Amino acid sequence: MKLSDQTLSFLKNFSTINQSILFKQGTKLRTISVMKNILAEVTIDEELPQDFGIYDLNQFLNGLSLHYSPELDFANEGHVVIREGKMRSKYFFADPQVIITPPEKPLTLPTEDVTFDLSTEQLDKLLKAAAIYQLPDLAVVGGEGVVKIVVRDKKNDTSNDFSIIVGETDKTFSFNFKVENIKILPGTYNVVVSSKLLSRFTCKDHDLVYYIALEPDSTFE
Repeated sequence: MKLSDQTLSFLKNFSTINQSILFKQGTKLRTISVMKNILAEVTIDEELPQDFGIYDLNQFLNGLSLHYSPELDFANEGHVVIREGKMRSKYFFADPQVIITPPEKPLTLPTEDVTFDLSTEQLDKLLKAAAIYQLPDLAVVGGEGVVKIVVRDKKNDTSNDFSIIVGETDKTFSFNFKVENIKILPGTYNVVVSSKLLSRFTCKDHDLVYYIALEPDSTFE
């Protein structure tokens, strides 16, 4: 089997969440961070023929890049053969016990308190501003009738900040995230936030979902 460029981009993104991954037979890829505060899942076009673990996903992807159009052969137990023309690589699987994996039960939000759409351009501007101003925090803030996303340093009252209005609300809240936890691929997302400290980012371009935990100091009135 071959992996499409799109699937490879999903895997590259997943490697930023957890360096290891347990592939499951079928068309669904899932990963969870070591701290268990980010979970991602996507449906791919390829159908994986079996379960197998990769301990260093970046290394595996870099190995695939040695080939222009690699073919993955799962005929041998315990490893995959990556081949193209006269080239061969043998890559051994990891013990699933050493990989932190998502729970089998699908994750759901306990409540759905705030909903808005976030475009690729808005997300890019927010993350770029956080990098320029060296801001560690991102917050979804409700007040004065609007929902806005702010990047800031919440521990510093005089820090620079950057914000974008993304919706309307009659509630008051501050849902806090760490910028470093916003490890999502570019795209337009429907975002739902629960006051129970969990959010869901659903991509409108692919069957791709991220669940990202909020910081404990988040507030909702």
